[in-house]
Amino acid sequence: METSKKKITFAPMFAGNILLLALLSAPGDTDTIRTERLEEVIVTSNSARQRLQNIQTGAEQLQLDDLTSAPQLFGENDIMRSIQLLPGIKAESDASSSFQVRGGTSAQNMVLFDGAPVYNVGHLAGLFSAFNDDALGSATLYKGLLPAQFGGASSAILDISGRTGDKQQWHGGATIGLLSAKATLEGPIVKDKLSMLVTARRTYLDAFLKLSKDFKDNTLYFYDINAKIDWNISRRDQLFLSFFTGKDRTAIEEMVDIKWRNLTASLKWLHHFNGGSNAQSTILYSGYDNDNGVDFLGLNLWYKGHIRQGTFRQDFNIQMGQQELKAGLQSSLMNVKSAEYQVLSRYEKEQRRAWENAVWLNGTFELGPWLTATAGLRFNAFSPLGGSLYYDIAPDGSIDWYYNYKKNQIVRTHITWEPRASLNFSISPLLNLKVAYARTSQNIHALRNQSTTTPFDRFTISSNIVEPEIADQVSAGIFAMTPDETYDFSLEGYFRKIKNVLDYRDGKTFRSEIEIERLVLPGEGKAYGVELLARKNIGRLTGWIGYTLAWSRTRIDGINGGEWYDANNDRRHDINIVAQYRLSKRWTLNAAWVFNSGQAFTAPSGKYQIIDNWIYYYSERNGYRAPDYHRLDVSAVLKSGKRNAEGGKRKVETEWVFGIYNLYNRYNPFLINFEDSENGARTRAKQYSLFGIVPSVSFNIKF
Repeated sequence: METSKKKITFAPMFAGNILLLALLSAPGDTDTIRTERLEEVIVTSNSARQRLQNIQTGAEQLQLDDLTSAPQLFGENDIMRSIQLLPGIKAESDASSSFQVRGGTSAQNMVLFDGAPVYNVGHLAGLFSAFNDDALGSATLYKGLLPAQFGGASSAILDISGRTGDKQQWHGGATIGLLSAKATLEGPIVKDKLSMLVTARRTYLDAFLKLSKDFKDNTLYFYDINAKIDWNISRRDQLFLSFFTGKDRTAIEEMVDIKWRNLTASLKWLHHFNGGSNAQSTILYSGYDNDNGVDFLGLNLWYKGHIRQGTFRQDFNIQMGQQELKAGLQSSLMNVKSAEYQVLSRYEKEQRRAWENAVWLNGTFELGPWLTATAGLRFNAFSPLGGSLYYDIAPDGSIDWYYNYKKNQIVRTHITWEPRASLNFSISPLLNLKVAYARTSQNIHALRNQSTTTPFDRFTISSNIVEPEIADQVSAGIFAMTPDETYDFSLEGYFRKIKNVLDYRDGKTFRSEIEIERLVLPGEGKAYGVELLARKNIGRLTGWIGYTLAWSRTRIDGINGGEWYDANNDRRHDINIVAQYRLSKRWTLNAAWVFNSGQAFTAPSGKYQIIDNWIYYYSERNGYRAPDYHRLDVSAVLKSGKRNAEGGKRKVETEWVFGIYNLYNRYNPFLINFEDSENGARTRAKQYSLFGIVPSVSFNIKF
């Protein structure tokens, strides 16, 4: 089999990227396209000592300033891409804001914004994060032990809290980049009592399209809006109203029209008791919708889907001296449209509803001067509801039997008990040992037409025959720091086993059948690895070096002969080197180098001819490896500001950000496709690359 490489700026991951490709190429060129208190949230410095003393293994209290200062694609600060620079965390692809944690897929993560789930975390197929960094207050990533108050994810939780507005004075800011612009306004509605914050961001790629004769009838844009109101009702009571929405649309004349949207809202009442205890009552809504149409190359497809979830949640945080208890309950109604599509004249639809309930208790205890512990238990009950068809599936994938339950009738209840525990042994003031165990479960499952997130993903819920994904993870690590806290180090190992993981049957795609259970087979997975991290925290030069050695494998009866095979997100080695150098009060230099060993993928082992058609034969799932991935990103930040006449605080601050993504112009693998010669005698493997070198500049102003 011959191999070759092809350089493009945006590979055809899905049809909408064709428009992006057209934007960045000349017509006819098809080959080379080339601890501040924020009321309900505390943003901590997350010093070396805090990381050492933190009881929970695998928990990263993210330093947003450091993360968003790392060099970024198109000069856009992006928390999702910055997270991918941490050990044990991998990007889905060169184009993706989604991330994978410790052998899990991004669909096994849950990203929360002010408590509400966000199911698509990217704009423009992942080139931009769904989250405007100006709206972020704090974030914690749980990649090991999930506290009992979190559920719904079998891999990891990213818990993001939105920033609240200033109650003292009005502020604003704006940023203009190569492809997008954003603005922020915050301040007191009633001083010291009621504040608001609004941020908005929009790309102006569609404005460029209107100036082009060739592309003026095309559409390409995204926007997002965040708003938050913070009201001190009394000395003990606060009310928070948070809103987030984002929308994408990509349209190419009458060939492609792809749209997706996120919408979340939360209303939280926080009541403080004596002694530091508090209670939170929260009403949440989360919605994700996609609406896609494709009509080219013989494919005529119209496809829609959604996830809609309404939730009531009650939390209690009880302080008892050095001990802390967290307890709560949650009830959610879900409406999941797995698919509604029309292919040519065939119209089909599958939509189901469910009711999920959970209660939990989690405690933190000091057991002595050298030992602290956290332990919790979560009880989860998930009930698919009637009102739509359910069925039994025969071994060959055909439907054995139909069930037509009454509306809101409980079809089945899946019950999971999820214990979690972690111990922190203080060997010395500079050296700690941590061990942990956690069981987690997930009842919303994503089925993807490839290994990365796209608007064509299908979602389904646990049903009468689809079981919850249940993951058990054990981890242990050694954490150390130098006496002056300039450096800290960690070595952490983990083993994760998951039951009821889903994968496609051989020969099936996301639109082969409307009944999603006919497309998949359940099995088991396992992931294990070692993560090393060294940080420098103090001085002009700061940053970290991280290395991950990892395995991720799957076994499903009916796939690969029932033998274990590498998961499509299996990558053996990951190296991340991130540095920030403060050249002066005004200039800061940043650099990040990333290396990933080749990702597993499935390639044909042979082919045969039936009449005039060549049919590929696959003997092994994910039996081949893509070439290694590596790149170097750099940026320089220039800050300046003007002071008022009294020499007080700066009234206007400006910032120029100059960046280069992929400095040495490495064409990394994004997509590997197999193409036949005209007579079909030879097959070539073609590598498609997404980016070469990408310079950027952006201007920020704050007042």
